[in-house]
Amino acid sequence: MSAVVLSLTLPGCRDSTRVPLSSSPIAPILLFNGTGTSPNDVTAIETILSQSHFAYSTADSSQLNDISPSRLGQYRLLIVPGGNFIEMGDSLGPRNTAKIHDAVQGGLSYLGICAGGFLAGRFAGNSFNLASGAKFKFYAAEEQGIRKTVVAIRGAGSPTLDHYWEDGPEFSGWGSVVGRYPDGTPAIVEGTSGNGWVILSGVHPEAPESWRRGMTFTTPVSADHRYAATLIDAALNRTSLPHD
Repeated sequence: MSAVVLSLTLPGCRDSTRVPLSSSPIAPILLFNGTGTSPNDVTAIETILSQSHFAYSTADSSQLNDISPSRLGQYRLLIVPGGNFIEMGDSLGPRNTAKIHDAVQGGLSYLGICAGGFLAGRFAGNSFNLASGAKFKFYAAEEQGIRKTVVAIRGAGSPTLDHYWEDGPEFSGWGSVVGRYPDGTPAIVEGTSGNGWVILSGVHPEAPESWRRGMTFTTPVSADHRYAATLIDAALNRTSLPHD
């Protein structure tokens, strides 16, 4: 799989892929890196964005809280990475999680990875509730006391890929299934939320080589990274991926 190469050239911006949050025009992608996010996962996603020449900005919790609904609606894609989804929701609060919900309903695309996938569902804390009220639970490995492992993700019309999994959700009850865990439950899903396009992943295709230590993967990290770029491109351009 290959990602469409995207770039944005802005005056005074040395790195055409990393764009200051205050820039005008804005970058097409906004990556959340606030309280509760995994700094290592933010870095991993930034690596994919930079390598594939996707123009993006980052926003921490305070910055995302301060963004007006009208400016948020000018972005094409919001990416929320892995981490602690409860802390993420608490750092944004009900007013701002509702703001993100409304922005997606209005047409903003959303890519949620691991914790970002949990946030797209509904739970007792502050969530974005982008999945028609669906509540997502952890993939079954969690019930066996496994916190991180290799999972073979079977996609419709595509080769099975080994991906890194760590405390990630499965997405029964919402969306079209793009990839399945070994037990057949949904690992990657896509669908609409209002006028927005949403892709959720319970695994980390963006995981760097260093996360693989002590594990055996049959898929090279380069193949997983290409798939991560494909997910970003599909979310950004509202492209439907092959699904069941």
